Parts: sequence; C-alpha cells; structure tokens
Amino acid sequence: MGRRTRRFWSDEEKRRIVAQSYAPWVSVSVVARRYDVNANLIFTWRRDPRYKPATDAGDAPSFLPVEVVPEPSASEPAAASEVRIEIALSNGHRVSATGSFAVDALCRVVRTLGG
Repeated sequence: MGRRTRRFWSDEEKRRIVAQSYAPWVSVSVVARRYDVNANLIFTWRRDPRYKPATDAGDAPSFLPVEVVPEPSASEPAAASEVRIEIALSNGHRVSATGSFAVDALCRVVRTLGG
C-alpha cells in the first residue's frame, strides 16, 4: 500500500474552497469530494475568520428610493380590485404586478430576483 502524504493548502486555496461551500444549493460534501478533502476540514476552515469569503458591497442591505404617488382624485374612479405595484430592485430588475395577487408569491419573486 502506498503511503499518503499530507497535503498543504495555501490560504488562497482555502478561501476559494470555503467560498464554493457557501454557494446556494451546493453542499459541503460535494465541494469536499471535488477537492478530495474531508468535509469536516472544510467546516473547520469555515469557522476560521481568515477564510471567510469577502462580502460584496452589493450584498449589504441598503435603502432604495421610494416614490410616493398621490391618490387619484374623485374624478378618476379606480376599480376596487385594481391594485398596481411596481418594485425597482437595486440590481436593475423591475417587478410589476396589477390586479389581485398573493403577497407571499410576490415576495418569493423579489427574493429570487435578488432584491
């Protein structure tokens, strides 16, 4: 049987592996198999602040501009069920909904688009 040699990972390699383990819908075990390393070692690296992925300024919560539109006057009747909402996300996507809609479904759409 061959003797296994101990591998050494550079800090940059550890950061790259840890960053991949935080990707959505990717399990740590899949990343561990990709690099032929024990998953427990990746969890150890994840706890170490030196290997935490850098947070992008775009990921930080921020305030978005809001435009307040006056209510229509009595001369402009609007249907009671005619509700219109438009959301401009910070990443450039726009969500527009008219009529009756489920608020939780609209929230899922906004989360999916990265709002």
